[in-house]
Amino acid sequence: MELSPGQQRLLFVVVVIVLVGLGFFLIEGRSHGTTAASTPPTPTPSSSAPAASGAATATPPATEPAAPTPPTAGGANIYQWLPFTQADLTAASKTTLAFANVYANTSYTESQATYAAKLSGLASPQEAAALVSDFETPAIAATRTADKQVSTGTPTIDSISSFGADPTSITFDVSIAQQLASTSGTMNSTPEYNITTVSTAAGWQVNNIQLSNEGNE
Repeated sequence: MELSPGQQRLLFVVVVIVLVGLGFFLIEGRSHGTTAASTPPTPTPSSSAPAASGAATATPPATEPAAPTPPTAGGANIYQWLPFTQADLTAASKTTLAFANVYANTSYTESQATYAAKLSGLASPQEAAALVSDFETPAIAATRTADKQVSTGTPTIDSISSFGADPTSITFDVSIAQQLASTSGTMNSTPEYNITTVSTAAGWQVNNIQLSNEGNE
């Protein structure tokens, strides 16, 4: 059936509308497809997933500990503040102990000359003379001989009580474990002495001995 001119115009308008609608649908579909392809989906975090970036979560490398600073070699030298050297101290202590051994070990069989010879070189001439004189004091000598007294002792240096210069001297605190045997029995004691040793041209010599709480012996 042949359409009238009015019907032909209406059909033409319908076809144009359909074509325009189809074109719009195709264009919109292409547009959405492009957007989906260009934008990657955002991953959903998962408790089992590893860390997203090693660089972001890595622990900084441990710093190797610095080497310990070595102690000052030698340490403090105390002898720089003293009027004597370490060698002086050693020599003075040896003289002090040798002298104390002579002083503590005596016998009724010894003569004045024997006792004086034992003190020679260990005590100053003045101190040796005083000690020999005491050794031969009539009352003391008579008692020693009558009771057959034999004194034995072991001296020990406990400390340094003082020191001085010009002349250089060192005073030691010395204890003597003493035993006095005689016809009356045996007595034990531990007297304490201050023994002063002085540096001389002949070496270190004792120039004074006294009980710690009394006068000169």
